[in-house]
Amino acid sequence: MNTVTASPVTLAGVPTGPLVQGYEVVIGFETHTQLTTKSKIFSRASTAFGAEPNTQASSVDFALPGALPVMNKGAVQRAIEFGLAVNAHIAESSVFARKNYFYPDLPKGYQISQFEIPVVQGGSVEFFLDGITKSVRLVRAHLEEDAGKSLHEDFIGQSGIDLNRAGTPLLEIVTEPDMRSSAEAVAYARELHKIVTWIGICDGNMQEGSFRCDANVSVRKPGGPLGTRREIKNLNSFKFMQQAMDYEIRWQIGEIEEGRTIRQATVLFDPDTGETRSMRTKEDAADYRYFPDPDLPPLVISREWVEKTRAEMGELQRVMAARFIGQYGLPEYDAEQLTQSKAMAGYFEAVALAGAPPKLASNWLMGEMASALNHRGISIEQTTFSPSQLAGLIVRVSKGMIRHGVAKDLFQELFARSTHTVGGSFRGAWSVQAFDATEVDAIINSRGLEQMNDNGELEKIIDDVLATNAKNVEEVRAGNAKAMNALVGQAMKASKGKANPAQVNELLKKKLG
Repeated sequence: MNTVTASPVTLAGVPTGPLVQGYEVVIGFETHTQLTTKSKIFSRASTAFGAEPNTQASSVDFALPGALPVMNKGAVQRAIEFGLAVNAHIAESSVFARKNYFYPDLPKGYQISQFEIPVVQGGSVEFFLDGITKSVRLVRAHLEEDAGKSLHEDFIGQSGIDLNRAGTPLLEIVTEPDMRSSAEAVAYARELHKIVTWIGICDGNMQEGSFRCDANVSVRKPGGPLGTRREIKNLNSFKFMQQAMDYEIRWQIGEIEEGRTIRQATVLFDPDTGETRSMRTKEDAADYRYFPDPDLPPLVISREWVEKTRAEMGELQRVMAARFIGQYGLPEYDAEQLTQSKAMAGYFEAVALAGAPPKLASNWLMGEMASALNHRGISIEQTTFSPSQLAGLIVRVSKGMIRHGVAKDLFQELFARSTHTVGGSFRGAWSVQAFDATEVDAIINSRGLEQMNDNGELEKIIDDVLATNAKNVEEVRAGNAKAMNALVGQAMKASKGKANPAQVNELLKKKLG
């Protein structure tokens, strides 16, 4: 499906959002982020994914009489970390409420959430779109429990209920309606995904439902009041996210242009048809009859807890990227790419600190290493090919001991010998060690791969090439570039590939005047 295109305009000198068919798009996001605790938010039941239905649900999750919720401290810790990452206010006291609605996979008849006083208040998310810095304001991020799941496919004429997800800890992150295009909304979602995975509060697995976005979309004439929004639920793919919003934008504009009224509703996106369809009338807060949960006291967070968390948090992605630019002299693009994950950033830094020139280390990681990892379907933390090994290889290239092509072949060979595990995960910083190229040097020596650095020997080879290729020499002097390539090829052949091509070129040009 084609993306909705728009162009920015100004009205009477006041900037507005880009227009689509004369309408301004207004988008706000609600993102359900599953927290990485091992147990649920109010019970000790496991949060592991993929278990048999109803094998990870406790008496609290089943809502059995007399079962009472107990707050999971790890969930609160992760909420604090998110608040610090987005420069939000961490409430010293927040309140849990009962959000009342009846659904088969919600045994209690209500969801425990936060309403009037959330744990995280305000904050913002900054990101780049087409080279321009954008900022989306956050309204809040509140803790709540997930509901269970209704099962339809394996039953004929009836549905089953799986309560394994019931009680799974969520941090719902709500924005102001600050986004003005589907592209901007997707860029925000990507940046938010990067933040929560970088600080480790969410694994970010969208296929398993760990990061689910709801997009509130409306359109209006420039300068007019906000239009009626429709909420697209459970978007778990960046690609489908943009397709869904683009379709919804066109649909709303079409309805208005035909004289019909947009009604507030919850809709679902069907990736097979590329269309949104109404699910139910959108509820407002009053419909849920919120009131404080009498089984849970206010959540009190001391300033000492917040400051201790702040001190223990590592660098955020943007801070680390800026440091890579300043400390290692990397271009902005390299720094952004290397800090897509903590594991990749840590590997790069270990390679650089082991002695490899930083820019060469960056090139190798984004080139040869990325290709090798992609080929095997693994991430960088799932290989035992160490940073010191890669540093040793890069140093030998930078010092002219071996040609780049030889180094690439050696890398592939050594990488293939390493151990790779599909289920590996990054546990912390890569160890920083001086490079160890013992194995590399052994291969270089045994195969005679070391690059020729004897200028006298190389000059003799070039003199012989010039003497036996008089025709090519005449053509070079006549301005034929291809003839120069032929002479370089002859010199490389005579040196058995050990000569430095750049050095060969330089000496040939010098001798040919």
